Amino acid sequence: MLESEQLTLGVEAVDLASLTVKKRNGHRERFNLETIYQSYKKASEQSGETDRLSKDIFKQAIEQGLRDNLVDSEVSTIILSAVVGDIFEQLGDEKGRAIYEQVGEQQDSQRQKSRDINHRIHTLLNKDASVVNENANKDSNVFNTERDLTAGIVAKAMGLKMMPEHVASAHEKGDIHYHDLDYTPYSPMTNCCLIDFKSMFKQGFQIGNAEVESPKSIQTATAQTAQIIANVASSQYGGCTFDRIDEVLAPYAKLNYDKHVATAAEWLTPDKREAYVKAKTEKDIYDAMQSLEYEINTLYTSQGQTPFTTLGFGLGTNWFERKIQQAILRVRLKGLGKEGRTAIFPKLVFTLRDGVNLREGDPNYDIKQLALECSTKRMYPDVLNYDKIKALTGSFKAPMGCRSFLQGWSDEEGQEVNAGRMNLGVVTLNVPRIALESGGDIALFWTLFEERMQVLKDALIYKAERVMEARPENAPILYMHGAFGKRVQAGESVAQFFKKRRATVSIGYIGLYEAATVFFGPEWENNPEAKAFTLKIMRAFKQYAENYADETDLHFSVYSTPSESLTDRFCRLDLAKFGEVAHITDKEYYTNSFHYDVRKNPTPFEKLEFEKDYPVYTSGGFIHYCEYPKLQTNPKALEAVWDFAYSRVGYLGTNTPIDHCYECDYDGDFNPTERGFECPNCGNTDPETCDVVKRTCGYLGNPQKRPMVHGRHQEIASRVKHMAGEVDADETN
Repeated sequence: MLESEQLTLGVEAVDLASLTVKKRNGHRERFNLETIYQSYKKASEQSGETDRLSKDIFKQAIEQGLRDNLVDSEVSTIILSAVVGDIFEQLGDEKGRAIYEQVGEQQDSQRQKSRDINHRIHTLLNKDASVVNENANKDSNVFNTERDLTAGIVAKAMGLKMMPEHVASAHEKGDIHYHDLDYTPYSPMTNCCLIDFKSMFKQGFQIGNAEVESPKSIQTATAQTAQIIANVASSQYGGCTFDRIDEVLAPYAKLNYDKHVATAAEWLTPDKREAYVKAKTEKDIYDAMQSLEYEINTLYTSQGQTPFTTLGFGLGTNWFERKIQQAILRVRLKGLGKEGRTAIFPKLVFTLRDGVNLREGDPNYDIKQLALECSTKRMYPDVLNYDKIKALTGSFKAPMGCRSFLQGWSDEEGQEVNAGRMNLGVVTLNVPRIALESGGDIALFWTLFEERMQVLKDALIYKAERVMEARPENAPILYMHGAFGKRVQAGESVAQFFKKRRATVSIGYIGLYEAATVFFGPEWENNPEAKAFTLKIMRAFKQYAENYADETDLHFSVYSTPSESLTDRFCRLDLAKFGEVAHITDKEYYTNSFHYDVRKNPTPFEKLEFEKDYPVYTSGGFIHYCEYPKLQTNPKALEAVWDFAYSRVGYLGTNTPIDHCYECDYDGDFNPTERGFECPNCGNTDPETCDVVKRTCGYLGNPQKRPMVHGRHQEIASRVKHMAGEVDADETN
């Protein structure tokens, strides 16, 4: 036993729970002994010794040090630091005290560096992996991407200086994550949206100096679609969706049909006309959808990446709508180029609906079979279950981008509106950190949760208010030419697009698995008390969101954050703060949102049954993934899961090996190596003759073709395996 532990500290106990700490930035929060103890422990370990004082003795020493410094139950961080430093002095350990003070200085220095533009620029010039590898679909060797990364460096530094100090500090420490800092708040940009293609086609629109008229054919409609997507993607920072594309494009396919009817009447006998007209129209539809796929995959936005685009379809039942659905799937199955490589974009989302395509005998059941084949061979489409989406979100619509959902909303005339609405951004709470800081005390967990939610609220309100400072002329395609539904003139306020809960702003979260592990151990999934605890967290998020919405007239939604670098960033920061904690920080990643710990290899049925209870509280954004072996020869196995999921979850993605080697014709899962992904059959690693496709978030990615991620192949493969596809850009596409 240390001599210091034999001390009898005969002091009157201080009620630590009543203390408020005034931080250096002026923000006030509840005193937390665990945080102070972890700083003390870290300093002790860095001095070469561990656990100089037990936590109980340390607590008594803190009480003794604070007793004479309390003023109105508030103490400053400066006093706290001095008290902890005095403990080292009492132990005669000047070295330990120096290291403890150095820890604080390092934290201050790191904060200063994060806001120093010159320091950040140097990290980019030195090809720091945390900068150039931040987004798995951005090639940092391309000029326009380099330019975007440079601009992002400046924007991040300026953004941290612009936002409230306590919000910036919480982001830098890792209590929260202020997403998309390379774009906002420096620029008042929006996140993701459902583009109002229907009204843009009908009314026409303007891009640059060109006034675009209503399309007269499906080929023109899809060409305009690509132009709109490119401009919208350059005016915001998240994903964009063409919802119900089959239904919106069908009238323009009908124009092709009518032209062919006129031609047939002039040149063909009556018995040949119908077959001719349908064959010509079907080819027009296929060619139009193939052109759209190629155009989207060859577009580059001002952000230096292909637009993160989603197509939602599946509900149309007339001949034109069916042919558009079939064309989308057949184009994807054929692939890109002469080799038929898997297209990364657009993301395809196919809707299942009972009575339309779910069961044998439904009019579009054959298209469901085509969708199943496509999903087993190309990973897309993901599926939306119509009835469940409507129950969860209040109306049916595809996600904005990869997983952000709007809630049901009607305008002043009582008309339901989905197209033309948007999300204003996300801030994510580090839930595992709160659990770790609580030291296993559930009451303290909820106290800290409440405090962090206040900081998160301040961050989101600032984010939303900053977006409202935009002017229509900043993004004409969005505000003046119909992408956001309404059309306003230069100089008008853009707040009308967002207020009255027309837009969402999102409370993100991460790590329910790790948070529950702190209190209930790593095998808690079958423990009803543990699951009830995680659902209580979700209910709390939901209640806070509703309260904030009532206060602000904005729709606060709860959002299951997609996160590549965030699963790493939060865990890395907590590893430094708490050390290796089994099943939490020792894994080097946090499990995203509500996902079942896939290290336990649950079956798809077990995983869906477990996860189905969560999205009711997180209806602002969610997706479920299931892992499968190679499925190309067994689409009925996938159909069994789709049918099982229909009444249980709203949104389901398929993760199955679809890598292909053009040297030996191998299909399956490539092995990650330091040289790149390797064909397990012939050892081929050449990106030109390998098609390696992984789900790097709600979207797909091709790490073999991205020079920026070479050397990270094992890391990416590990994340894909362990996070059930929950690998995404740091940002909320």
